[in-house]
Amino acid sequence: MTALLSIRDVTLAFGPNVIQRNLSFDVPRGSIFAVMGGSGCGKSTMLRAMIGLLRPSAGTVLVETEDYWAASEGHRTAIGRRFGVLFQSGALWSALTVGENVALPLRMFTGLHDTDIRRLVRLKLGLVGMESAVDRLPAELSGGMRKRAGLARALALDPDVLFLDEPSAGLDPITSSRLDDLILNLRDGLGATIVMVSHELPSLFAIADDGVFLDADTKTAIAHGSPSFLRDHGGDPRVTAFMRRERPESLVSSQRAPA
Repeated sequence: MTALLSIRDVTLAFGPNVIQRNLSFDVPRGSIFAVMGGSGCGKSTMLRAMIGLLRPSAGTVLVETEDYWAASEGHRTAIGRRFGVLFQSGALWSALTVGENVALPLRMFTGLHDTDIRRLVRLKLGLVGMESAVDRLPAELSGGMRKRAGLARALALDPDVLFLDEPSAGLDPITSSRLDDLILNLRDGLGATIVMVSHELPSLFAIADDGVFLDADTKTAIAHGSPSFLRDHGGDPRVTAFMRRERPESLVSSQRAPA
């Protein structure tokens, strides 16, 4: 499969504080690509660089053949309209109804008539099983419903790439599994490419078919491949331990050492 997104020699830093360095990987078109790793390794920071919220300290983010950060501000905005983003908490506007939240990008970036916007809002909510909640406020929704409403808003502009930041975080196992099924159905039904940041192993194994593993100690990617491949053939013991929910052998050995 051809790459829809390509990361080339990217370094992420805040001043002298390097988060990740020398990252290079491709996101195949039509894949569900996972950015994996433990807490604090820079997964969400990498996502911010990919969606245009954080300029890398070095390197290139390519959308097909276009260098996102080398483009003019106006052209970056046009490229960004090809992206849909589900933020970790859903990030719904609390004073707007679910329908108004989904309508917001349509009102901001299209010249559609109100009748067409209302029709599209119900269509997008229907895709995620939330059409009946169109007039409800975010505070009236469960955590899983807020995620699905945020997902409907991310789909509003028919994105080529859907970015999901910890989509299963804070959800019970059954709700998380249903969300996984929904993400698979959206990929298969809409043909979107999906990039997800997650450390939730059940979701990673259930839906991701490719990915990269970021390491907090070395501050770079130490493995590439699907979650199942990394679990069985990851090579690096840190990757294997993470994917199998094991403690690294070095930690086990130090705890067994006499005081």
